[in-house]
Amino acid sequence: MKPEDLQSLVTVAMPYGKYQGRLIGDLPGAYLAWYARKGFPQGKLGMLLALSLELDHNGLRGLLDPLRAARQAAR
Repeated sequence: MKPEDLQSLVTVAMPYGKYQGRLIGDLPGAYLAWYARKGFPQGKLGMLLALSLELDHNGLRGLLDPLRAARQAAR
């Protein structure tokens, strides 16, 4: 994982499916766990989904709050 990956969680939206358009970092834990059981897609999307699940599972979603605040301030 690189620091840029955390930034991607609050800037990259889910490109398809039930949560299309929602930021990867905002996807529900149950959806991420379902993806883990099904198998994450290949490439960057799969890596971001797995990272988001890891943060959710370990109660670390708060790490994204400063990144979200910085993104809001930049608007």
